[in-house]
Amino acid sequence: MEHGKSEADDESGYSVLQQFSGLFLDVGAPLVAYYALRLVGATDWVALLVASLVAGVRLVWVAVCTQRVTWFAALMLTVFGVGLALAFVDGDPRFLLVTDSLTTGLVGLVFLASLLGATPLTLSAFQTSQPQKAREMAEYYRTLPPVRRTFRVSAVVWGVGLLLLAIVRVPLIYLVPPDVMVGLSTAMLVVTIVGLSIWNGWYGAQAGPKARAWAEAHAQEPTGATRPSD
Repeated sequence: MEHGKSEADDESGYSVLQQFSGLFLDVGAPLVAYYALRLVGATDWVALLVASLVAGVRLVWVAVCTQRVTWFAALMLTVFGVGLALAFVDGDPRFLLVTDSLTTGLVGLVFLASLLGATPLTLSAFQTSQPQKAREMAEYYRTLPPVRRTFRVSAVVWGVGLLLLAIVRVPLIYLVPPDVMVGLSTAMLVVTIVGLSIWNGWYGAQAGPKARAWAEAHAQEPTGATRPSD
């Protein structure tokens, strides 16, 4: 396999955009639906129900179109579904805000836990958003340490970022009036998601040339040569 094709150079920026457009639809769409409804005065039950439906529609749509499961959408469906069930247990607004934070923290933990498996969630997101390149990127991930490092570092940053957000929000829930905290919590989440997405786009653009340079530098190695680990 030739890793240093000029075609890859032409498509690197597009690939980054495709990867994170898929990530936004998987993670961002249910969150936007939930918080938008909360901001316009919908009850938490209604907002959780609609967010669960959005995640479920996304999950089914991708499964039908690509024959692949988008794990981000499955995760969001699970966490919003849990939140919907908890809404029947206790109607205390602070309890529901804590549930939101636990949901965010759970997403962060899943990002980190995916590093223990063969495919980090960031790679899964790329493969879901670009199914025609899924096998090619899996091969790049297997054979190119810079590519492997890029997806793994991205998963770490997303996981840690979302965990930190969850940790910071919990004490604020009990220090700030609930009505104020609903808006503040939304703002914090939006800033975090946008910030992580911008960073990830920049990081992916920086990592692409490094991966191609590594591939070109090692292109003449014997087939049995041992590649350095990441």
